[in-house]
Amino acid sequence: MSFLAPIKQAGRPSCWLLIAAFFSLPAHAFVEEITASFRPDPFNPMSNKFTNTTPQSGLCPWHVPAKCEAVNTFSIRNTQFRADSNGPLVAYPDDPRKGAYFKMPSAWRDLQVIHRDTGKVETVQMRIAGIGAFFTVPRPPGVSAWGTASSSWNQYWYGAPAPCMPINYFAASTYYALFFWIIPENAGACSVTPGTEIPWMNYSHLEYGYELKTPNPLTMEAGIYEGSMTYSMGPGADFDFGDVMIPDDNSATFNFTLTVEHILKVELPPGGDRIELLPQEGWQAWLNQGRRPTRLFRDQTFSIAASHRFKMMLECGLVIGNTCGLQNSDGDQVPLQISTTLPFGLTDRYDQALKKRPLRLDGSGTDFIQATHYVNQRPGTLHFEVARDDVADMLEKPGSTYRGTATVVWDSEV
Repeated sequence: MSFLAPIKQAGRPSCWLLIAAFFSLPAHAFVEEITASFRPDPFNPMSNKFTNTTPQSGLCPWHVPAKCEAVNTFSIRNTQFRADSNGPLVAYPDDPRKGAYFKMPSAWRDLQVIHRDTGKVETVQMRIAGIGAFFTVPRPPGVSAWGTASSSWNQYWYGAPAPCMPINYFAASTYYALFFWIIPENAGACSVTPGTEIPWMNYSHLEYGYELKTPNPLTMEAGIYEGSMTYSMGPGADFDFGDVMIPDDNSATFNFTLTVEHILKVELPPGGDRIELLPQEGWQAWLNQGRRPTRLFRDQTFSIAASHRFKMMLECGLVIGNTCGLQNSDGDQVPLQISTTLPFGLTDRYDQALKKRPLRLDGSGTDFIQATHYVNQRPGTLHFEVARDDVADMLEKPGSTYRGTATVVWDSEV
């Protein structure tokens, strides 16, 4: 900017001194926000993958969504990016780095994401899986300068030079063009060299795609995980555009936010909180036929939805040993055995199914239950039983009523 400032000296006529001050705005940093989320899908319970929620932009959603979907790719347009040539792009260069050169970080790289509340650390992997740009060249020679004796000027921009792969889209005028290529895993450089010298060239924005490998969300705690990865940018760097095309930025930072939601929901049918223990064939078999019951029991079903680990605990109104008890009006007591059967997809820490697994006051055996996939409203069972020897004691006092309370807790805090 510039401005004029008056300066007066005593006894002399005033004069004007031109003072100029100059400043330049800092370059926009290459920073991207990457988001993904997991929430159990009742329509696809076997899917244990994150959903990419980063808004798409650029060529794929705006120009050729069907072509991108057909090859399972997408694009994000970074308009903060710019690269300019530091000299002419010579015809038939002896080194592809002197042309339009793209060597991207296509190998998997680890980064850590940290749970915002608990500090739990998980590992995510990322790689760049697509690259494109909007480039401009002077006219003459215009875009036809990319033609060589062996190829038309647009052959490699449209079809992609190996090892890159095409989505078969290319838009151009006489002096600018938009392209996008797929980058296979661990690919080397992809380059295009001109057949006619190009005095200068620039990239005014960058199009890219990426792939993520995330942990199994069923093993992750619910909440928000955050992390960051920074790639270097420039000649010989992670994002390498050759020796002629020099980006304004020397780094590209990707900030990650992964959101994990879990479900733990248990429902009892109406009246399922009151349990009446009965013999196998009811009391009539004893009253009418004199057949003494060998056990008293009741199975109570419930439905459960779970996508993460949890534990089942037992609380008792009357404690007998490591379980709950029942008592009559005379103070006689008998232990009540309680166990649970859980649906397929829920296992203990040793990946064993839980079938009539005893519920104990000390939590042993049910202190760690994990979901191998999202279990959506599947039936489980609580088994209540008074064993043979204790039933024999109860029958010594016919007409007695034994009562007690037992609370079963499904707790996601493991």
